[in-house]
Amino acid sequence: MIQIDLPTLVKRLNLFSRQALEMAASECMSQQAAEITVSHVLIQMLAMPRSDLRVITRQGDIGMEELRQALTVENYTTARSADSYPAFSPMLVEWLKEGWLLASAEMQHSELRGGVLLLALLHSPLRYIPPAAARLLTGINRDRLQQDFVQWTQESAESVVPDADGKGAGTLTDASDTLLARYAKNMTEDARNGRLDPVLCRDHEIDLMIDILCRRRKNNPVVVGEAGVGKSALIEGLALRIVAGQVPDKLKNTDIMTLDLGALQAGASVKGEFEKRFKGLMAEVISSPVPVILFIDEAHTLIGAGNQQGGLDISNLLKPALARGELKTIAATTWSEYKKYFEKDAALSRRFQLVKVSEPSAAEATIILRGLSAVYEQSHGVLIDDDALQAAATLSERYLSGRQLPDKAIDVLDTACARVAINLSSPPKQISALTTLSHQQEAEIRQLERELRIGLRTDTSRMTEVLVQYDETLTALDELEAAWHQQQTLVREIIALRQQLLGVAEDDAAPLPDADTVEDTQPESEQDNTGAVPADEAGSVQPEETAETVSPVQRLAQLTAELDALHNDRLLVSPHVDKKQIAAVIAEWTGVPLNRLSQNEMSVITDLPKWLGDTIKGQDLAIASLHKHLLTARADLRRPGRPLGAFLLAGPSGVGKTETVLQLAELLYGGRQYLTTINMSEFQEKHTVSRLIGSPPGYVGYGEGGVLTEAIRQKPYSVVLLYEVEKAHPDVLNLFYQAFDKGEMADGEGRLIDCKNIVFFLTSNLGYQVIVEHADDPETMQEVLYPVLADFFKPALLARMEVVPYLPLSKETLATIIAGKLARLDNVLRSRFGAEVVIEPEVTDEIIAASPARKTARGCWNRSSMATCYRRSRCCCCRKWRLTRRLPGFGCRQWTAHLRQTWKMLRTTSPSQRMKRFYEQVARFPADRMVYRGPDDGLTRHCRARRSIVNGRCGGRRRHHDPAGCDSHVTGHAVLSAGVRGAGAA
Repeated sequence: MIQIDLPTLVKRLNLFSRQALEMAASECMSQQAAEITVSHVLIQMLAMPRSDLRVITRQGDIGMEELRQALTVENYTTARSADSYPAFSPMLVEWLKEGWLLASAEMQHSELRGGVLLLALLHSPLRYIPPAAARLLTGINRDRLQQDFVQWTQESAESVVPDADGKGAGTLTDASDTLLARYAKNMTEDARNGRLDPVLCRDHEIDLMIDILCRRRKNNPVVVGEAGVGKSALIEGLALRIVAGQVPDKLKNTDIMTLDLGALQAGASVKGEFEKRFKGLMAEVISSPVPVILFIDEAHTLIGAGNQQGGLDISNLLKPALARGELKTIAATTWSEYKKYFEKDAALSRRFQLVKVSEPSAAEATIILRGLSAVYEQSHGVLIDDDALQAAATLSERYLSGRQLPDKAIDVLDTACARVAINLSSPPKQISALTTLSHQQEAEIRQLERELRIGLRTDTSRMTEVLVQYDETLTALDELEAAWHQQQTLVREIIALRQQLLGVAEDDAAPLPDADTVEDTQPESEQDNTGAVPADEAGSVQPEETAETVSPVQRLAQLTAELDALHNDRLLVSPHVDKKQIAAVIAEWTGVPLNRLSQNEMSVITDLPKWLGDTIKGQDLAIASLHKHLLTARADLRRPGRPLGAFLLAGPSGVGKTETVLQLAELLYGGRQYLTTINMSEFQEKHTVSRLIGSPPGYVGYGEGGVLTEAIRQKPYSVVLLYEVEKAHPDVLNLFYQAFDKGEMADGEGRLIDCKNIVFFLTSNLGYQVIVEHADDPETMQEVLYPVLADFFKPALLARMEVVPYLPLSKETLATIIAGKLARLDNVLRSRFGAEVVIEPEVTDEIIAASPARKTARGCWNRSSMATCYRRSRCCCCRKWRLTRRLPGFGCRQWTAHLRQTWKMLRTTSPSQRMKRFYEQVARFPADRMVYRGPDDGLTRHCRARRSIVNGRCGGRRRHHDPAGCDSHVTGHAVLSAGVRGAGAA
């Protein structure tokens, strides 16, 4: 017995059978019957006029009243229950299962009707109904009924297929006549009705498919390509050609039917049912009077389909028909699925002819977008300029990795069109963000007011701050809404003028009417005027031109200028889709800054020395060499096939090699997320090459990809940094021969990885002694450096790279770099701890004297500043204060800590409520090491005792007078010379 649940069986019943089952259940409830039996359902079917059972029993000369009485005998003998609902009897469920098996597997019906249920009943009537009723039904020949089922039931109302409104829409004839309509869709009919988009840049692939389809045998193309390259669009292009008559006579008037494999498999849980459907579908395609080409998308799903519970794989059903050429089939699948399923089945793959569909270039994708622009303009009600189409193709190719053209470019264009259309009617995202912020601030204000009212909060500073922020938010929101409404008005007027001009242009392009028609439609007064109108009369007829009269073109130019002026401040609404909207979509999807997407790449590379010179100091020769080679590569003057660059940056540590790569990733590609850094010290063994390209078949990790190859596949426009390349095993470097020369490399799965848009950088300390010795003579340095590098790198690999030496830094350059780093430390202290930093000139000299400079600066910072800043942040110091004698004790407005007597850097402030902590800190220093600098004369006086500061005494005596009158009074800033260890003790 088949395994199918009861709800599924009920759903398979047609309208008449379901109504009979419902009425039988209602009758059982009224009779308080325990079960719903087969007899209950048959009685209700007999009561329905023009049902299958009623029509068949009439043709079998069976008395319906006698049959009804024979079925009723069993109903009155069943047990009854007054409290429970009636249940389906086991025999009723088995009867429905037998009927569905017969309908789906043998008769190819999609629904279970009363006549089929009668056929299942006649197979063994004594199992389901009383003997008296079974004897009456013996007058019906079961085999004859099944063979001539259509003729027996042609008068039945169940032979009419009901539509959505419940009305008859057509006659249900033999199921084999409706298999194509049920499980396939006519793509050629969609092409005739204009429901298919135009297909461009695929003429070669379509011609190849036509050649294969016109063969006598094995005329079955299989379209293979990555997801999103346009495999289905290729079939649509063939359908458009068939409709246009641009195919050979052998393919004219041919229908392309797209197989719905999901519908074909739906409900086919019975063994052999799916194969039965597909075999009937194949027979219908072969015997169709109209030539049919069957298109199977995702054809790899056919492999193994239908073989549940020992069933037959339907791919084996296809092979004989495909080999004989009886069934023309077009299959489509991806490369991975083709290798996984088709190539492993040699008998199946040889019956298909491969049609490769590669990803189109950015230029071809732009052509495709031009063909689709009219469709998207009509769908969204916006205009699209050509710059937007080019930007969608180029930017998506560069920044949207993991997807293919033209699919990703179409998605970007569609999203940009939707945004422009949405902003015409609804507020933009900027207004929504400010509105949300204002709601959040309102909630915080209400909470603070509540706490102040009940005494939980006494400090009103936060309340004042939030109120100020709330007012600023409301002001910005009002300004933004006003700008939006202003731009919206201008945009709508611009769109109306453009539509008017486009309508006029279409009218002008319309075919001219015949001369006879023109003469017939002219008024009599105009027909009399055969000559030209005189100039004086023409002037009287034409409207008088004034300063207020403006043509639509002039008015459009004025409105466009006004809108451009408003867009300089903020872009909220646009009258059309341009490259700014495309760049905004790409920026939101990828996180690349919008200004980077809007820049011209050639202009960035042209100004590369200026951009790099602001960050990389003292390496003018290296920057000039990089600029020369990158400019040559971007101008397409390089040898075809090579990557954008392969540079070996050689030089001592700490001179800017890695920083150069980081800055180039920012400048060329818009962010450090487009930099792939690989530490080559992790690849000191030969076998570690599998980590870069992926494990080969049969090894652990196969199919997961490698670190390098997956990074390039995901980011084909990026920078790859091989850090400390001299530490890698020499055999690992052999991997880059083809990458640096041909612009491609193979991963562990055999796929070719395109590296033509990658910039490779290799950093190394090899030969730094030579670079230091010959820093003053670059030409000699290049000649002496090459033999040193050739001792490690093989000549073939070294010839594929551009060696860029980095010179040691001069003292002046180091001073500039240190000043920049200390300025960044100053910003960190100000932003995180509210502190101020005073840096004296001697600090830079002391750092330069140490080696290396970066290590000295980092060490001083770690040993001193962190502890002090942690203490200051814990004390919540946020403002300066002044201490006078009238306050309890003395302190200082500012203080500076010497770091090992060489680096005077930390200058903080302290609130008045924390004065005692400062006094305690000062008291821990020896008195002879404390120095006070007056605010006026800068004189330095030594304090006699620490107690004089702690107790608020000046010169050992307690006095209360004007602090300005005492030259030893602490009104300046104290320089604590006790060192770091003493400062951290407080």
